[in-house]
Amino acid sequence: MTPKKLMMICCMLSAAALAAGGAWAAEKQAAPASPPISEATQACLDCHSLATPGIVADWKKSRMAKRTPAMGLKAPEMERRITAKAADIPREWLDVAVGCAECHTLRAEKHPATFDHEGFQVHTVVSPEDCATCHTQERREFGQNLMAHARGNLINNPVYMDLADHVNAVVKVTGGKAAYLKPTPGDEAESCLYCHGTEIKADGQRVINNPAMGEVTVTKLSGWPNRGVGRKNPDGSLGSCTACHTRHQFSIAMARKPAACAECHKGPDVPAYKVYEVSEHGGIYRAMGGTWDFQALPWTVGRDFSAPTCAACHVSLLVSADGAVLAKRSHRMNDRLWVRLIGLIYSHPHPKDPDTSKIKNAEGRSLATALDGRPAASYLIDEKEQEARRETMSKVCLACHGTQWVDGQLRERLTASTAAADAMVLAATRTMQEAWRKGLATGPAKGGSPFDEYIEQLWTEQWLFHANSMRMASAMMGADMGVFESGRWNLHKNLSHMRDWLQTRQDPAR
Repeated sequence: MTPKKLMMICCMLSAAALAAGGAWAAEKQAAPASPPISEATQACLDCHSLATPGIVADWKKSRMAKRTPAMGLKAPEMERRITAKAADIPREWLDVAVGCAECHTLRAEKHPATFDHEGFQVHTVVSPEDCATCHTQERREFGQNLMAHARGNLINNPVYMDLADHVNAVVKVTGGKAAYLKPTPGDEAESCLYCHGTEIKADGQRVINNPAMGEVTVTKLSGWPNRGVGRKNPDGSLGSCTACHTRHQFSIAMARKPAACAECHKGPDVPAYKVYEVSEHGGIYRAMGGTWDFQALPWTVGRDFSAPTCAACHVSLLVSADGAVLAKRSHRMNDRLWVRLIGLIYSHPHPKDPDTSKIKNAEGRSLATALDGRPAASYLIDEKEQEARRETMSKVCLACHGTQWVDGQLRERLTASTAAADAMVLAATRTMQEAWRKGLATGPAKGGSPFDEYIEQLWTEQWLFHANSMRMASAMMGADMGVFESGRWNLHKNLSHMRDWLQTRQDPAR
């Protein structure tokens, strides 16, 4: 074969390869054909495109608008987002997009807030039980999560509710005396229950006037609006999937980005996001996150992203470049957590049961530790389970770090930092108890609250703000947050305030 002919053949093969590659790329990038939409959902869209155009536009961008359940069930197991079986999904759903009617008319008889709307039985509040139609495993796991019980774990705990009442109360001063007025439901909904979750109930009917639809009669909801993680829904279920997968795109990308968690985990009582922002991981995310693939499933370390977000550590299905599973996906966030660090007086092993209101410490209080730090061990996971969970988290870290690095941080430094923070809380607790014994403050033993007097408020800041920050800074490698911002320095300064207050009250002339 002559050199000229050989060159011509090579050129032809190259052109063919380029043409084939271009066709494949075009096919891959082409938007999938829109799946059929049910008549009921189309009826919703016809009106709500005018009445609530933002909602409709969001839904049209969602994966549920572009895929049918049948299409989702055909995906390879590692890429599948539907965990229900085909037989458990309503037959009429399988080959249509999951739209307005599929979610807002589902299980209408189970929703006390259902109302008649243009011939459809509609409920405003879509609950986790509705989402479970397609996302069965996620619903089950989330129900075993502390988050799903966040509302009950607050309102059924007399100690925490005493704190919440003193935070939310309006103080009235009359005749030189201060009185705490009981918080209203609105005060609570805009405070602790914004994240922990309100109880939403049907409360009669109301007429709303929408410029595009005119007068519409709907069920009046008390406790609404709210998307708290432990919300109690009208159908009795607990939780809100939209706390992380925001309406109406319900995007996995939204849930994987740190901002999804920041709304409730910013501090100073739960400073996870603030620590993440100043950590090296947070810095990499801000610099490089715009190039990451937040939609990929499974999520490949090093290819789809190069530093963890909250979801990477606590939720997502993570694999290595060769497809080896590093961590299974779980909506039971505590699967990778062996110790509780924030929102509590002392650190302690994770509870066995997500309903922590059942816990009673050695003093009979609804706390996982006694005031001297002793854990209520029978309610908490044992050392074997702690080690299993720590190993699961370590596998996530080991995707990018060596064993010595991971063990040095998760085992040695975190353990030491946690012990030091707890010791500083214990010193503050003993100072407050000394004030109670000497009659300089009125503690629970004499019918008082541990949260309403100055030395008691300093004690609360010691554990709720400063110890929490120190522990979390160590866990997430954002050290500066645990030193001068709100940590070691503050723990010492706060304790000095408490000691000085105590000594001044004992000796006013000092």
